[in-house]
Amino acid sequence: MVVIGDLMTDAVARAFHPLARGSDTPASVIMYGGGSGANVAAWLALEGTDTALVGRRGSDITGRTREMELMGFGIDARMVMDPERPTGTCVVMITHRGDRTMLSDPGANAALQPEDLPRDVFGPDGHLHMSGYTLINEGSRRAARVALRMARETGMSISVDCGSHAPLERAGAESFLDWTNGARLLFANTEQAAVLTGRDEAEAAARVLTAWYPNVVIKLGDAGALWASKTRDDIVVVPAEPVEPSPGSIGAGDAFIAGFLPPWLAGHHPKDALSNAHRLAARALHQPGARPDLD
Repeated sequence: MVVIGDLMTDAVARAFHPLARGSDTPASVIMYGGGSGANVAAWLALEGTDTALVGRRGSDITGRTREMELMGFGIDARMVMDPERPTGTCVVMITHRGDRTMLSDPGANAALQPEDLPRDVFGPDGHLHMSGYTLINEGSRRAARVALRMARETGMSISVDCGSHAPLERAGAESFLDWTNGARLLFANTEQAAVLTGRDEAEAAARVLTAWYPNVVIKLGDAGALWASKTRDDIVVVPAEPVEPSPGSIGAGDAFIAGFLPPWLAGHHPKDALSNAHRLAARALHQPGARPDLD
């Protein structure tokens, strides 16, 4: 499995009380390894999938630490060091009610270039998962599109996720659909699916999206997830496991992707793949941070 995507440091700031504008609010602030691409790769490796992550990091100590963490999971980290830009950082603000807002500085991720792509990871019978952030970010978009073209030309199957709905909307639905032409599988949540289709109802959005993608998975939050296919009329819906999330949990969507891909690529029924995705997402919700807790 090859993942192309972002490597970040997540600074998770969890407020204990309502935010006091212009003043101090007691909070817990903890640093974790993050980045959607790196998170998917870590959960894949945890599940026993041989995984390579292609990306870019700063030459700073933070970048070295983040790369060492990836290697600790058994990931083949194909990270290029950027001599000018720092390793990316995302400030995750969690209110006392649990609402999440992200302030993201992609740093070196935004400078991924086509020449950073190692040719030996592309080949027949492989699978490429592309982080939506790498496509949405203008600086790394050309590399992402070259990687998708190389994957198609070498006979790899391709999955893509949508990143986040606000930057997806800024990039434009028509453009994103064009960039991801040839992908076999799209992952989206309800907000992202609405951006791409203009449909607020998930099943209606899924049917529209199957005009572009042979297979579509839409995450429904607490309600579970659905799978739709261009070749089948029925839509498979699997409820989520009831979970009381850890206060600092993030990245369950990345774990979901990593849980879905291996059984689905192995030919298992989409219902089984969705169930496995929910299992891994539930594990992510039980712990702080976006990566597997190896303790």
